[in-house]
Amino acid sequence: MKVSCQESVYWLHDLSPFIIKFSDDWGIRWYGFAYVLGFVAAAVLLSIYFKRGRSPFNKDQSGTIMMILIIGTMVGGRLGYMLLYEAATMISAPWKIIQVWKGGMASHGGIAGLAVSVWYVAHRFKQPFWKVSDIVVTLGPAGVFFGRIANFINGELWGTSTTVPWAIVFPDASPYGVPRHPSQLYEAALEGLMMLIYLQLKFWKSGVIQNRPGQLTGEFFVLYAILRIFGEQFREPDADPILGLSRGSFYSILMILIGVAFIIRSSKARQSNEKA
Repeated sequence: MKVSCQESVYWLHDLSPFIIKFSDDWGIRWYGFAYVLGFVAAAVLLSIYFKRGRSPFNKDQSGTIMMILIIGTMVGGRLGYMLLYEAATMISAPWKIIQVWKGGMASHGGIAGLAVSVWYVAHRFKQPFWKVSDIVVTLGPAGVFFGRIANFINGELWGTSTTVPWAIVFPDASPYGVPRHPSQLYEAALEGLMMLIYLQLKFWKSGVIQNRPGQLTGEFFVLYAILRIFGEQFREPDADPILGLSRGSFYSILMILIGVAFIIRSSKARQSNEKA
């Protein structure tokens, strides 16, 4: 459907969040399917890494690792959303943390959950932490890509008002009828597709994992955060700002600092090894 706004015609978002609907509020949702696609893509990549000698984890180990990563991502993403964006709700109605079917996942929380999962995987399989971390960060962007596409289908996390020709009217946005940036698609392209291409090129075309353990993890943190901050310029804030910054930008600045620390640590470790 199209609507007229300010003498221009824009598409009115009318996509259903359900792939299959069994009742008014229950069925198979695109959002859940996006997570499945993301984890399948990660599993396929992990299998390819092992077959080509880039990962120490065989098929059985990879299956166990994927389960650990799935749990870490889901728990971290949900806890992160409640703590970072809905702290008051978590205090007043803590049971809502389990209502995942209503949505509410934070990418920064998911990354934190992955970090814990990486530590556990490294400990369980007796592998160097940074080696595991560098492998795992190359798996995540595919999930981000699918997740942002699902955000768009859901008509959530919409962008700021604009009059660009590709603007979209999201019926749940207030005030109604205002054309907005499809910021979810911008983030899918930046945080998902661009990150995936960059990390895969670094993984396959350079010796960064073998020669500088931890640097690729640091680069992931820095680049993801920069792209997120850029994307935030087109996204309507979904919570009160912190120090004048959207929460996504504020948490991303912290990610940049952490990522820079990882890169510095990696560089110093390499210099120490060369001197030894």
